[in-house]
Amino acid sequence: MRWALVKVCLAVTAMVVIAFAVPLGLVIREMASDRAFSDAERQAGAIAPTLSITTDREELTRAVLSTEPGDRGHLAVHVPAPAKAGAEAEGGPLDIGTRRATPKDVATVQKDGRASIAEVTGGFALLQPTALSTGEIAVVEVFVPEGEVSNGVATAWLMLAGVGVALIVGSVAVADRLGVRMVQPAQRLAGAAQDLGEGRLGTRVPEEGPTELRSAAVAFNSMADQVVQLLANERELAADLSHRLRTPLTVLRLNAASLGEGPAAEQTRAAVQQLEHEVDTIIRTAREQRPQTQGVQTGAGCDASEVIRERMGFWSALAEDEGREVRLAGVDRTVRIPVARPELAAALDALLGNVFRHTPEGTAFAVDVHHSGEAVIVLVSDAGPGIDDPKAALARGASGRDGAAGSVGSTGLGLDIVRRVAESTGGDLRIGRSVLGGTEVRIWIGLHGSRPERGRRGHGRRVGRRTGWQRRREPRTATGPGPQH
Repeated sequence: MRWALVKVCLAVTAMVVIAFAVPLGLVIREMASDRAFSDAERQAGAIAPTLSITTDREELTRAVLSTEPGDRGHLAVHVPAPAKAGAEAEGGPLDIGTRRATPKDVATVQKDGRASIAEVTGGFALLQPTALSTGEIAVVEVFVPEGEVSNGVATAWLMLAGVGVALIVGSVAVADRLGVRMVQPAQRLAGAAQDLGEGRLGTRVPEEGPTELRSAAVAFNSMADQVVQLLANERELAADLSHRLRTPLTVLRLNAASLGEGPAAEQTRAAVQQLEHEVDTIIRTAREQRPQTQGVQTGAGCDASEVIRERMGFWSALAEDEGREVRLAGVDRTVRIPVARPELAAALDALLGNVFRHTPEGTAFAVDVHHSGEAVIVLVSDAGPGIDDPKAALARGASGRDGAAGSVGSTGLGLDIVRRVAESTGGDLRIGRSVLGGTEVRIWIGLHGSRPERGRRGHGRRVGRRTGWQRRREPRTATGPGPQH
């Protein structure tokens, strides 16, 4: 496109230059010729007064030599012989100066009485008729060299050629710049479209260039953002749904562990283990290179106390089987939060499931709800071994990396689900040491989209006035080295 534009501009400019320069060059040549012959006519007219007075050879010779062209040998006078009786006694025709024109050309001018230009060796001869007192016609011949006829023409043509070349070069340069300005945004747009098609979802186009290309770039960037958001939502949904399967899987695993020995029990435990492995694979696959999203959609909200009571009723049965003491506080009144019921339930299941998966049997845990005018705080505490690096635990997918606590069988999605629920309301998620001696996870849920003060650290210290149920019981089995997220 760029070179096509340059070629078109070059052709148009060349046509314009030719259309104006060629006629102008011809006009200049004609003007130079007219100037030279006008000077010759003026010089021929300088002899006319002398010819009207006398035809004496000596007088005419002196008159011719007194002029500039006569002195250079460029002026001649041709006087015909008298036609009256007795003229032969007075003398024949006179030719004064250097003759260049042929006798025929001179005779033609004398006969017609009109000026004429004859082409001679080295230039041109202007033949100017002049009437004599005797009634005859004398001819004044002025020689005009070829150089005088074309004087200044070559210089003028050279200047015209230079101007034409400058115009062509300038137009090509301007066309090239315009072509670059038009082509580069188009090339960037095409390259970005190809990159996006190859899976590079972070590709964006600078919104610059002509108006049409800027509009195309804005539309492309908007489309790319929509694609990234849709893919992120799909991957988050797949990962979240798969992670929710881990709650019933935890129940199956615990029930399978209590089946005792035997082929059927071993087959059941192997099937549960295989199912857990498949769920982990789905979650990790969904999390691979997924873009960051803006948080979860919270829907119309729910009663946090009701949801927490319901989920604690489910987990309390498992806690009783494993000898875990459970404490629930702060759910005796309605607490409306801007989080959808399924999202809050998934967040609680993720945190409580971690307690069962990654703390020994008999480890106590507690759930406390605190309500203020601006936020609702949910504290999940346990008496387990705790998390060595809370900061690393909050990193997306960190728990699934080598070396993280409980990396065996972990996808690193549990705390990610909880954090997104909190951040969707303007809140946050923090991990600390509980008064029970293990991990404390604090979920700050904003009621009006307000964010918590970063300097506040007094979360959950009211939980766990040391009671008798805080005594750590000896674990019967261990499912992991520490709480997992």
